[in-house]
Amino acid sequence: MTHDWCGWRDAAERALYGPGGFYTSGDGPGPAGHFRTSVHVSSRYAEALAALLCRVDVSLGRPAELALIDVGAGRGELLTGVLAALPEPVRARVRPYAVERAPRPAGLDDRVTWLPELPAPGSLTGLLFANEWLDNVPVDVAETDGDGVPRYVLVRADGTERLGDPVTGADAAWLARWWPLPGGDPGLRAEIGRPRDTAWSRAVGTLRAGLAATADYAHTRDTRPPFGTLTGFREGREVRPVPDGTCDITAHVALDACAGPGAEHVTQRQALHALGVDGSRPPLSLASSDPAAYVRALGSAGAAAELTDPAGLGSFGWLLQPVGGSCTGLLTP
Repeated sequence: MTHDWCGWRDAAERALYGPGGFYTSGDGPGPAGHFRTSVHVSSRYAEALAALLCRVDVSLGRPAELALIDVGAGRGELLTGVLAALPEPVRARVRPYAVERAPRPAGLDDRVTWLPELPAPGSLTGLLFANEWLDNVPVDVAETDGDGVPRYVLVRADGTERLGDPVTGADAAWLARWWPLPGGDPGLRAEIGRPRDTAWSRAVGTLRAGLAATADYAHTRDTRPPFGTLTGFREGREVRPVPDGTCDITAHVALDACAGPGAEHVTQRQALHALGVDGSRPPLSLASSDPAAYVRALGSAGAAAELTDPAGLGSFGWLLQPVGGSCTGLLTP
């Protein structure tokens, strides 16, 4: 790692995706060893994605080949779960793709095509899903100086920061539209989400027809946090963000800036409820008639409650972008 000053976007790119980076190293348990996403909470999440894929399939007229693209696939946990949850008539037509910069993990289903980057634009028909991917697309950070002028935050590999040049050009235009920083107030911060808008547009463009969906930590223009959200995670704990490759570096996503025409923005709680994930406790009568089934149902309800908790994972934002004139209203009851 270099000890030169640079913007957070370049620093995080090297720390996360450079040689031996946090995400590119094939050693260890991968991201699951450092933080717990919805994918790792319960198989109910993969089952919900399987239900969504089945709705996409019907909306597309049950094509001969149905793509399932997992962007930021980690070690392939979500794809593995979705394939297991699909009914056989659908599973037989599914072509799964994992988009991930890390090496392909051993033992992954042979049907999964492992790619270091997105497939060619307009090449696939089906469902593209990105779970907690955009928050790891590196972005620059802006902070207002003593005169209230937004300046780029520069950082070294040890996490030390200082202010750089004023934010100008396309980045300044993005801030003005999506995350305006009040003039005259020093110390206010914002993450400049323009690279994420571009990344999501490119991901959506992978599809010829179908649905692109992403789930992530998110905020909208009227709920932007005044001091930003840049942080780090290591071994299950939130830590100071240090771009040296030893921790995850993440920031919440301005999903409203990413959204294209016709996109739907809902919470994870709303999305999973629409896909049949219910945290209701099983009836006590089941405990008497079938104790084992009651225990299983109780565990499933607990996992569903965690996935849809409005104070936790349930508050995540889901952005659903139909492509090709189909796959609209798939979460409508």
